[in-house]
Amino acid sequence: MKQIVLASNNAGKLREFGQMLARVDIEVLPQAHFNIPEAEEPHITFVENALAKARHAAKLTGLPALADDSGLCVSALGGAPGVFSARYASMAGEQKSDDRNNQKLIADLQGKADRRAHYVAVLVFVHHADDPQPIVVEGEWHGEIIDTPRGTNGFGYDPYFLVPDLDQTAAEISAENKNQRSHRGKALALLIERLKLDA
Repeated sequence: MKQIVLASNNAGKLREFGQMLARVDIEVLPQAHFNIPEAEEPHITFVENALAKARHAAKLTGLPALADDSGLCVSALGGAPGVFSARYASMAGEQKSDDRNNQKLIADLQGKADRRAHYVAVLVFVHHADDPQPIVVEGEWHGEIIDTPRGTNGFGYDPYFLVPDLDQTAAEISAENKNQRSHRGKALALLIERLKLDA
């Protein structure tokens, strides 16, 4: 089984990536396994942040690396929280947490009729730290934001992200269904196809 390092310590992402990549005989190890500190994410685009994280993890482990930069883009907020999704509340001085991020999102949407939103996931895979041709794929998942959380699966903004055609939030649908529909699932399916071509 081929080993790659995931440039993240997010348990939810590790679980999702691990399940899907195991099907193509790839074992995903979190960067914490190698005591790697998280990379800086100074950029304003998902692709730049993902590339920086992938190169950082590959350089410090000598392994191929996969990085994901993803977030929630809300139409009425001009695309915010965007690349700052994981630290949305902490940018306003709050401690970093999913609960605080969700509270800030709902507060920022008060009085706004447009609740359209979409998740974005950009995945970058590098064969080595100086890979001149990284694999870059992107997936989107469209829905809308609700005021009252529903469901206990998922993480991040999932309990507030309603998928209208299912009338369920991302935290209510099964993991299998989520892997097929989600931004990350779509991007990962594209990545797997690219990796098959590389094999």
